[in-house]
Order: sequence, then structure tokens, then C-alpha cells
Amino acid sequence: MFLIVGVVLLLLLPYPWNVVGGTCAFVLFLGELSFWHRRVRDQPKKVGAQNLIGQTATVVSPCRPKGQVRIGGEIWAARCPGGVDHGDTVRVVDRDGLTLIVEPVVDAPREGVSETPPEPG
Repeated sequence: MFLIVGVVLLLLLPYPWNVVGGTCAFVLFLGELSFWHRRVRDQPKKVGAQNLIGQTATVVSPCRPKGQVRIGGEIWAARCPGGVDHGDTVRVVDRDGLTLIVEPVVDAPREGVSETPPEPG
């Protein structure tokens, strides 16, 4: 943020003040960089398929037994031994490499499907 402000100040202010403003913005940028580095340096990394175990996902393509699920905005390859249809909600129970092993969530509404039955008519 401060780096962008510094570039704008260098371009918009007249000669001696553009250097002063740019330098101040650069110093503030280094302070912000140092703050965030200290804040996150000792936190464990949370990446990879192992962190998805226990989360719920939505089936994108039918898993009979292999298909795809959407979880956290990403599409993953999935395998469901029991089989599930498009729009069903599943829970990740394990993984095999980059393939998630999923099982259907009982009593979960399907995506895009109404809970109320249609009126007779």
C-alpha cells in the first residue's frame, strides 16, 4: 500500500517534495513489511490436501466412484465408494495422493434443489 503511495507521490509532487514523499512512503512500506513478517513467521503453514479432511464439499461431477468436488473454491478429484450425484453435499474422510475420499452427508440439502415438495396441480 505504502509503496504504491510512494510511486504516486514521486509522479505527482514537484521536485524536492516528490523525493521527500517517496522516501517517507518507502520507510513506511519497510515498517509494514517488518510488522507482517514478525506477525506470521512462527505460524504453521496450512496448505495441502491433508487440511481438507473433515470439511464438507459440493459434488461438481457425479462420483461413481470417481468424480469431482468443489471445496473452498477449488475443484478436486474425488472418489466415493457409495456414489453421489451432482449437487450433493459430501464430507472429506481421507485422501489418496491428490484424490479426496468422500462420503455423503446425511440430511444435507442438495445445491439448487428446493426443500419443499412441489404443489400438486
